[in-house]
Amino acid sequence: MSPDSEPSPSSSSRDWLFPSHSFAHSFDNYTSKTPKYPRRFSSNPRLSQPLPPDSKPHKTPAFQSVSSSNSSSFSEYKYAGLRRRSYLSRRAETSPKREENGTVLQRNAVVSNRNVGVSEEKTSESKMIAGFYGQRVKFRWHMIMITFFTSLVHKNFSLHNQVDELQNQVSKLNGRLRACNLLDSTDVIRSISKDSEQLSSEGLKNLALIVSLTLLSIPVVILKYIDYVSKSRSPDNISEEVSLSKQLAYRVDVFFSVHPYAKPLALLVATLLLICLGGLALFGVTDDNLADCLWLSWTFVADSGNHANSEGIGPRLVSVSISFGGMLIFAMMLGLVSDSISEKFDSLRKGRSEVVEQNHTLILGWSDKLSALQQGSLLNQLAIANESLGGGIVVVMAERDKEEMELDISKMEFDFKGTSVICRSGSPLILADLKKVSVSKARAIIVLAEDGNADQSDARALRTVLSLTGVKEGLRGHIVVELSDLDNEVLVKLVGGDLVQTVVAHDVIGRLMIQCARQPGLAQIWEDILGFENCEFYIKRWPTLDGMPFEDALISFPDAIPCGVKVASCGGKIIMNPDDSYILQEGDEILVIAEDDDSYAPAELPMVKQASFINIARPAKMPQKILLCGWRRDIDDMIVVLDAFLAPGSELWMFNDVPENDREKKLIDGGLDLSRLMNISLVNREGNAVIRRHLESLPLESFDSILILADESVEDSAIQADSRSLATLLLIRDIQAKRLPYREARVSQVHRGSFSQGSWIGEMQQASDKSVIISEILDPRTKNLLSMSKISDYVLSNELVSMALAMVAEDRQINDVLEELFAEEGNELHIRQADLYLRKGEELSVLEVILRARQRREIVIGYRSANAERAVINPPLKSEKRRWSLQDVFVVIAEKE
Repeated sequence: MSPDSEPSPSSSSRDWLFPSHSFAHSFDNYTSKTPKYPRRFSSNPRLSQPLPPDSKPHKTPAFQSVSSSNSSSFSEYKYAGLRRRSYLSRRAETSPKREENGTVLQRNAVVSNRNVGVSEEKTSESKMIAGFYGQRVKFRWHMIMITFFTSLVHKNFSLHNQVDELQNQVSKLNGRLRACNLLDSTDVIRSISKDSEQLSSEGLKNLALIVSLTLLSIPVVILKYIDYVSKSRSPDNISEEVSLSKQLAYRVDVFFSVHPYAKPLALLVATLLLICLGGLALFGVTDDNLADCLWLSWTFVADSGNHANSEGIGPRLVSVSISFGGMLIFAMMLGLVSDSISEKFDSLRKGRSEVVEQNHTLILGWSDKLSALQQGSLLNQLAIANESLGGGIVVVMAERDKEEMELDISKMEFDFKGTSVICRSGSPLILADLKKVSVSKARAIIVLAEDGNADQSDARALRTVLSLTGVKEGLRGHIVVELSDLDNEVLVKLVGGDLVQTVVAHDVIGRLMIQCARQPGLAQIWEDILGFENCEFYIKRWPTLDGMPFEDALISFPDAIPCGVKVASCGGKIIMNPDDSYILQEGDEILVIAEDDDSYAPAELPMVKQASFINIARPAKMPQKILLCGWRRDIDDMIVVLDAFLAPGSELWMFNDVPENDREKKLIDGGLDLSRLMNISLVNREGNAVIRRHLESLPLESFDSILILADESVEDSAIQADSRSLATLLLIRDIQAKRLPYREARVSQVHRGSFSQGSWIGEMQQASDKSVIISEILDPRTKNLLSMSKISDYVLSNELVSMALAMVAEDRQINDVLEELFAEEGNELHIRQADLYLRKGEELSVLEVILRARQRREIVIGYRSANAERAVINPPLKSEKRRWSLQDVFVVIAEKE
């Protein structure tokens, strides 16, 4: 058959039966439809050479010419076999397995062809044999069609990919050809390098995207692995071994609890990680460089609205993810900042912050001496003491809430005069809390006794002193400790050493009550001396007085009254009321009573007329009869002081609800030796001081002094103790008023005020002229009631103790002065009648009265006129003369009688 003739039916049937012929024919039709590229030539001979015909299809040059003339059907059939063999050979090179499959198909096709020929030639065979072979041919035909369709689809996709690759290569080669024709060699190199950089940039972008996705998936994988490991453990070991997830959660919890900056650090790391991962992801999906992508990622984290300008699916997905993470981080940061601010304000509110002060007064503990009801409270006295300095700093640390302490202080009605009060919550037994209030830089530390049991209060004070002495930095100031029992003073001083100054509240009050019982009106004088509102004790050195006798120094201060000398040669010992012949030495300091530490100074020695000595003997001490109502834990100490002050033959009646059989045992346990009492004898009576019939069994009209004590059973409550003391006072005065005749009462209308003699309070005032009643008062509201009624000379215990603590805190040397004035021996305050120093109608100046008192070895510090309510301490205008009355009294410092 000639090449130009039409194909025979047999060949057409063969092509239809054999898929390779038909596939080759389809391939020719496909390639005839593809665009043909004309052959281009270049000046470069290598580029103008066509590739050899046996090259692989994907390496065929795009500029090779392809004929577009139509061939005859015989030519298509002829070259179909060639193309089939070429196709089968390429499949053999690329995939041996496909060659085997093709061979099997060809064999199946040949067998089928043979069967068809046999069926045509042997038409005379039986219908059974023809039907059998017909079904077999039909089955194989279906298999051939399925195989043909599958191969056709696979090959079409493969050829489409190859055509795309060839087109890309053609475009790149054409571009290079144009570059060779139009650009020089340098431009070609730059173009090639640019293409290579672009290819490498695409690789980096893909790598960055993969890395970001991998890093995001790592935490999920780790968590899944931990959960898998925790669940994979056997149930038998669950009770014995903690799961891995719980251990990891515990470690994280410990890390955040131990390290204070763990939360901000974790938030910072999360922010940086989000910025880096977001930048890598943006670098993979955009055309920007890495630096710009990182900055864009930060803008998405800082402001979630910036992602609205993103274009494209990839950039939008990444930007939305970064913005969502930024919102989470912003929420966590907002919560962290809010918690930190709340914690800081809560710390400030609860008083946990550190006090950065120096030269301040530190008060440890809280008691009713700092109460708003105490107008003469410790804070008020410290504020008055610091007024000359323009105000000071007082720090209070107690085991109370700061807001409660500040609320109580704000209720105080007195003026702080520039003094600032800072409150902190803490325990004085903890060194960390002590350092928080700058204990090492305080100029004075006051340890207050707790309200309640005396032994427990003193034990806590002792532990506080131990904590203070354990401060590594040391203490700049001294320690003033308030104690409740005199027996514990030795132990506290042993622990604290020279740093500690003690003020035993019960002992001070007991001694004051005894002094006031012996000398009515002395309580008001002690209030003026102890408090900072009027005049108080000061110690200062004056070099200009060196070599001067004390008698001349006594009248050298116009605005102060010298009371003693701190002798430098005796180790700083304070000698009160020294001899007139004592010569002031270098280093000696003068103890004076003045209004303030900067309100006095020595002046020129005034000319004072020497007064003549008035030889009037003081009356001898007479035996007294004193009643003690109530029971105190230090009543044994009061008995010892009374035995030292009273004259021989005096009687001390003890009336309380303690059984008489137990009293002697308690007194002996307290350290009292009854056999050593020289001047008094004890008389015991049992009863309740608030029951009238019990009081009526006592000879109340025969006592010279009656001391009403705050009973030990109710001393923990100031209001209850004062109510009991006030009830006892009113009952005693009423009983005395009923027993004493009115005509024998010595009544002075000036002293009675506006109450009439026939009134109930007037009758009590008449009875008060026959005996002295001293009441131990704890609440200042009770003080006002007693002051108005004037039926009792009183002692405000908490107020006087607060004054004493403030004075010792300002100057520790004052404690030695107070101890001597309160002691059984040495000097004390006395109230003297005017007739001991002057004659009736005589005009004398205060300085002349002072010199006359020196003849008796006494120092006059003030006076009280007959028609005055209060005494004048450190009188002004000492050189001016005035007319005195014999009913006037003078306040002096003299040795105990």
